[in-house]
Amino acid sequence: MRKLYIGNKNYSSWSMRPWVLLTQAGIPFEEIVIRFDSFDAGSDFRKAVSSLTPAGKVPVLDDEGLVIWDTLAIAEYLAERFPDKQLWPHSVADRARARSICAEMHSGFAALRSACPMNIEADLRATGQLIWRDKPAVRADVARLVAMWQELLAAHPGGMLFGEFGIADAFYAPVCMRLKSYALPVPDDIAAYIERLCALPGVKAWIDGALAENDFREFEEPYRLER
Repeated sequence: MRKLYIGNKNYSSWSMRPWVLLTQAGIPFEEIVIRFDSFDAGSDFRKAVSSLTPAGKVPVLDDEGLVIWDTLAIAEYLAERFPDKQLWPHSVADRARARSICAEMHSGFAALRSACPMNIEADLRATGQLIWRDKPAVRADVARLVAMWQELLAAHPGGMLFGEFGIADAFYAPVCMRLKSYALPVPDDIAAYIERLCALPGVKAWIDGALAENDFREFEEPYRLER
């Protein structure tokens, strides 16, 4: 049985991507949670993950002894390993576009990711209002997301970014969590996409798991105004 090593569901945006992809696609796996304690070299988390991969980060996929880390590498491996699941779009052009936006998510949107760490359990509307007011780079990141998603949704009937659920939607699922938790303003069509994505069984299962953790990590929440 393949194993997916992840961090806390409430906080670990990188872990969410392959977990949601595997779950929504119906690919069986065993989930192994490595609880965040800290990210220092001597922490239990760091020691546990470093025994799996020299990168020292989650997620990590172990498929019968073949160890793959990094979300993009895991997604590409799953697409090759399970071609019947059609995790990338059908057409060459759409596959190229989907890879482009996944790479953009992988390396971009630094302002949004830095100012708005994923926290599914928290109501961070008050914090989000301050961020939206004071951080133009966050507003620019959200504007880019809105433009990207509107173009893709208009071009691909079906409700997801490329019509059917795939790697691109899994990659942007943690962004949807941020937009919801911090109540950052988006147009109605984008809000509707976020709700459709959150209603997918694989995404809902992750959200339910995050809400059930009840594992407050203070070092993960320096931005929270109250609890």
